Amino acid sequence: MSTTPRLSPLNVISYEPGVCNIGPEEIARRRKSGHIGLVVSVAVLAVLLAVGAPAWSRLVLVVTAGGSASGYLQAWLHFCAGFGSAGIYNLGPLGTVQRVAEAGARRRDRMRSLQIGLASLAIGLVVGIGAALLPIR
Repeated sequence: MSTTPRLSPLNVISYEPGVCNIGPEEIARRRKSGHIGLVVSVAVLAVLLAVGAPAWSRLVLVVTAGGSASGYLQAWLHFCAGFGSAGIYNLGPLGTVQRVAEAGARRRDRMRSLQIGLASLAIGLVVGIGAALLPIR
């Protein structure tokens, strides 16, 4: 019986500037934050719809859905935006970070962090605006 390899956007096992700055434990942590953000987003939307809250109030989902998207994107890309902005990386156990020494590498990490932040914001805006446009029944 053969096993199918798990699909992953990256098969990186070492720090690569702007590409990979977290290992398996940190990736799992980001994925978990994505799951939590998704559950919170669905719950908030359900409550707002159940109580007949005004459409503009559903824009709060920009924050929760954006946070969820950020977690999922960071897990998928194997890149922590916060670490990239701070000039650190962690491929080992949680809580063990290392400094990025090279200025060019820190610049590439900051650029990837910005991309993740903007993508998360865009996803949050789409979800929030979509929720605000839902008709109240």
